[in-house]
Amino acid sequence: MAKIVLKGFFLCCLLISASKSYAQIAAIKTVVIDAGHGGKDPGCHGAYSNEKTVCLNMALKLGQLIRLNYPEVKVIYTRSTDVFIELDERAKIANKNNADLFICIHANAASPQAAGTETYVLGLHRTESQQKIAERENAAIYLEEDKGLKYKGFDLSPDAIIARQLQLSVFLDQSISFATKLQNEFTKIGRYDRGVKQAGFIVLYKTTMPSVLIETGFLTNPAEEKFLASEASQTLMAESMFGAFRKYKSELEGVVADEGPFKTLPKEKVEISPKAEKTAVTSAEKKNSTVEFRVQIETSDKAIPLNASKFKGLPVQEYKQDGLFKYTVGSFDSDFEAANKYKAEMRNSGYQHAFVVAFLDGERIDIQKGINLAKK
Repeated sequence: MAKIVLKGFFLCCLLISASKSYAQIAAIKTVVIDAGHGGKDPGCHGAYSNEKTVCLNMALKLGQLIRLNYPEVKVIYTRSTDVFIELDERAKIANKNNADLFICIHANAASPQAAGTETYVLGLHRTESQQKIAERENAAIYLEEDKGLKYKGFDLSPDAIIARQLQLSVFLDQSISFATKLQNEFTKIGRYDRGVKQAGFIVLYKTTMPSVLIETGFLTNPAEEKFLASEASQTLMAESMFGAFRKYKSELEGVVADEGPFKTLPKEKVEISPKAEKTAVTSAEKKNSTVEFRVQIETSDKAIPLNASKFKGLPVQEYKQDGLFKYTVGSFDSDFEAANKYKAEMRNSGYQHAFVVAFLDGERIDIQKGINLAKK
């Protein structure tokens, strides 16, 4: 009788263990990958490549990597060919399939010197450049059949975005977590880290799950275009996105992130990332002494999770100095005045000791030196 009881006990343990394992596996059941633009909407251009093609290639490769390594996860593409999909429809695809994660892949455009990756979550833009990026990506609505008429009453005012953030606050925290992991992975392959940022993208506003929009680089920068247009480099970028995905998945499931090898795609010789290669463009960028101003809101002798409640859902960046962990928000390229205004906003939001700090090539510098360099 005792043996039967013991067998029953062990059977129950096995069932409980199996149910926990299933719960962990099921943390992310469906991922929707959205390649920006497409069809009659080419997106931004480089000298010989365009956004719609570069982004589709990376999207397909990312989906393949997820399917290879996590066959239990359903991968859905908003488009898998060169077709035009309306912004509203992209979000609908994710929502109707009850996606657990929405990954939108884009490429950027600015001056020939601009370089690096940045990942966006839904929020209020902090700089004019962030606003312009959102406006450029949102402009796809004017290529839709009704010329964007159905968005006429669509509210992207600061109040509406804040309300939406509050409505989806849990998803926003997860979006920031995934976005941070993406930027960390891009840095590992030598990409210049432009940070996690916020802006009012329609496609992010309309999705009802953790969602990010990745700007993979600048096609208007000759070195970056060469990198992004290369099939081998597209594979490298997709692998970096996948690395962030599996860490994010492990975090949700409460298991130790797997840092080991994974099933990869066949690839040719990989182009070296522009930053790792220290190209003339990167050197020119340094000669221009582009200063980044941020607002520091917290200092601690211990690391603080970037999604901690004290940061109120803000996209926070961490840096270390003098043995301390320091946390900043906002990113203002050579614009001390805008950073100073944002400092006032942060103080009004409860961060009474917020102050402006300056960075050059990722290293903190004296604030007066930063102001002087910015004036040049």
